Amino acid sequence: MIYIKDRIIHAFIEELKMDGLKFPLENMARRLGVSKKTLYKYFSSKADMLDAVIDYIFENMDEKATSIIQNEQLSIVEKIKGVITVLPDHYEFIDMGILDQMKRYYPDQWVKMDSLLKSDWELLRSLIEQAIEEKAISNLNVSLIMKVVINSINTTLDQRFFLDHRMTVDEALSEIADILLFGLAMENKR
Repeated sequence: MIYIKDRIIHAFIEELKMDGLKFPLENMARRLGVSKKTLYKYFSSKADMLDAVIDYIFENMDEKATSIIQNEQLSIVEKIKGVITVLPDHYEFIDMGILDQMKRYYPDQWVKMDSLLKSDWELLRSLIEQAIEEKAISNLNVSLIMKVVINSINTTLDQRFFLDHRMTVDEALSEIADILLFGLAMENKR
């Protein structure tokens, strides 16, 4: 049962990439080689599928962040950079165009997504607090640091900007992390 749910989630993401949120479920069922009725056996609605995709995306990010945090070979600053640059397996899903469609057609899921995108990421907050305690980064207001980091990460939602400037989202996040951690002054670059 879990396997088919995962396949449905991945197929949903693929359909999203091709046609946005307005894709017909018949296309997804055809992609999976199942009937539409089978989809409804596992999910009550398209909105329910979208909820599952949102949960999958953020669980995936938490798993990756936890793996970075547990890597004892990394310094605390490297861990912070690693967590800031974590991308879910399907980061294309988190795009302004998709979010605009979600806001229009699936407002409950948009509220959930918006809340998750703006929320204080406890894994990162703990790392920042630890880095301050260890004097690895400046002792500044942690809530403000979190707001700046989260807002900076969320600039990657405008993926067109990065395409226009010949930059991948990975590259952008890495440079954002460098700016946040080391500033713009040359003497701070590591």
